[in-house]
Order: sequence, then structure tokens, then C-alpha cells
Amino acid sequence: MPSTGPGFWRTAAMVVVVLWFGIGGVAHFVAADLFASTIPPFLPWALQAVYITGALELLGAVGLMWPPSRRAAGWGLIALTVCVTPANIYMWLHPELFPRIPPAALLWRLPLQVVLLAVIAFGSQPSQRVSVSERRS
Repeated sequence: MPSTGPGFWRTAAMVVVVLWFGIGGVAHFVAADLFASTIPPFLPWALQAVYITGALELLGAVGLMWPPSRRAAGWGLIALTVCVTPANIYMWLHPELFPRIPPAALLWRLPLQVVLLAVIAFGSQPSQRVSVSERRS
């Protein structure tokens, strides 16, 4: 039976985050107009923002796969996830603009974003290895 210790869960979290942002980053380029429609009108350059955030999502996903950049990529993806909060709030406050998405799904995006932040933080941080001699000190 495979080990289900902290290392297993950290790896599983990292895989989820890499897939989430890898697929999401590609989607920003494939469906740019759709993503641009989720950006509140008071924010300028919606289409450019979609391309930039898509590129940053892809960069973050790749960065997570390379151990020397994993921690920085994690912090970058945390910052990026926080930066997209206005789009999630805008969608929740204006469900009539997104008739294909159930209003409950628009609401659940916000708490799921908090869960995603926790998964990013957990998956991207180095595991803490404590030696036996350090535990005795």
C-alpha cells in the first residue's frame, strides 16, 4: 500500500495545483473573450489582463514542477489567485451576465478560492524534515 504521509499529500496538492493552473492557463488563451467577460468593467484592458494572467498561470504551473523555483511559484500563484478575486466577486454579484452558470456555483467560487489558496500554500512549500537529534534539543 502506498505511503499516505505528509510527503504524499504535499505531492498530491502540488499535482492538483499544477493541473488547475496548467489547464486554466491554456483556457485563458483558448477562450479569452469568455474570461474577459468576467472582469469587472471598471478594470481596464480586460483582454490583455486575460492573456497576462493566463501566461502567469502557465509560468506558475511550470515553476511548481522545478524544485528550485517551487516556493517562489507558489507565492506567485497565491498572489495571482488573490488578484482574480474581483472577477469572482463580480460574477457572483451579476449572475444575470452568466446565465449558463448556476448562481450557487458563482457563490461557491469564493470559498473554493480560499481552499485553493491553502492547497497552493501546502503543495508549494518545502516539507519540514526534522532529524532525531533536532527533536531532542
